[in-house]
Amino acid sequence: MVRALLVSAVAGAVCALLSCWMTLTGWSLLGDAVSHAVLPGVVLSYLLGLPFALGALVFGAGSVALIGVVNRTSRVKEDAAIGIVFTAMFAVGVVLISRVPSETDLMHILFGNVLGVSDGEIAQVLVMAALTTAVVLLKHRDLTLYAFDPVHAHAIGLSPRRLEALLLGLLSVTVVIALQAVGIILVVAMLVIPGSTAYLLTDRFERMLAIAVAVSVGASVVGTYVSFYADIATGGTVVVAQAAVFALAYLFAPRHGVLPRRRAAGRAAAAR
Repeated sequence: MVRALLVSAVAGAVCALLSCWMTLTGWSLLGDAVSHAVLPGVVLSYLLGLPFALGALVFGAGSVALIGVVNRTSRVKEDAAIGIVFTAMFAVGVVLISRVPSETDLMHILFGNVLGVSDGEIAQVLVMAALTTAVVLLKHRDLTLYAFDPVHAHAIGLSPRRLEALLLGLLSVTVVIALQAVGIILVVAMLVIPGSTAYLLTDRFERMLAIAVAVSVGASVVGTYVSFYADIATGGTVVVAQAAVFALAYLFAPRHGVLPRRRAAGRAAAAR
């Protein structure tokens, strides 16, 4: 249980940081693409006796590069390129799984098994999380400027293309981290929901980062405890907890919630 809480909290915190930039740049679909595209790498790592994280990282970065190549060298638009690459890679992973020995745990790969993480997997998660967080803190201002105004970033001497590549690389590493906690299919939720929730609750980016991390870590801890005592899937429970917090923010956020905005509109109409 202690291992599960550690991995869930660390994965939740790192995903929350990246989810803020994913929300601002409109890259939510790209996070979905990378999370699915790592499946062949995970299967090949299993076959070769290598750590899952190694294969997932290689195929995650490779899928991002392939999406860029298809987008730049053809008439296919970016959203279509994303859909083509991630579905093709995911299908390749499913085909590979169908050919490996039956003891391969498909459910573990797809939905995670945070209650069964090994010491080696914990070490991988902690190292990758530390590196990702360090890079985010170091390049925080540049990445934020790129997310809000890439033209201005270019005008003051920053390279939007390099910042984009850095953000995509961080996304790939983050997907690998979250893979240990919630599996491939649910990774995208951890990359989208915390940032979207925080986006409803504040207009300041620094606060958005703090709120996203608090929401994600809190939901990870609550979801892990609930799944343990209720004997249900941990990854799914964590995501349901995050979705519940988002629903509350969607309805009751002071400035951007549905109900406060309707009350404000009603008062304005009555004042006329």
